[in-house]
Amino acid sequence: QVQLVESGGGLVQPGGSLRLSCAASGSIFSIFAMGWYRQAPGKQRELVVVMTSDYSTNYADSVKGRFTISRDNAKNTVYLQMNSLKPEDTAVYYCNTSPVKLPWGQGTQVTVSS
Repeated sequence: QVQLVESGGGLVQPGGSLRLSCAASGSIFSIFAMGWYRQAPGKQRELVVVMTSDYSTNYADSVKGRFTISRDNAKNTVYLQMNSLKPEDTAVYYCNTSPVKLPWGQGTQVTVSS
């Protein structure tokens, strides 16, 4: 019965930054790994980064060095700091547990364009 709500997306120029937030209705982040995913038009949803409950991380090669995941278990919130954004980062971004998935939220649109 956990709900996931993503926010923080928007339109940004290449090279810009955004910080996404994902709030959950329960304290799941203290127990499970948490990840950010994205889905571009015509593409399947892909994993961007996952952080385990002990803060170990695994980033997709395409975002290494540019994106940073963090979590605040007390606030039941996970963040994604995105720097040096590229047009190919344009997608709807979602959060979810990993590997077992909760129902997907609405996601937040990130558009990188000049």
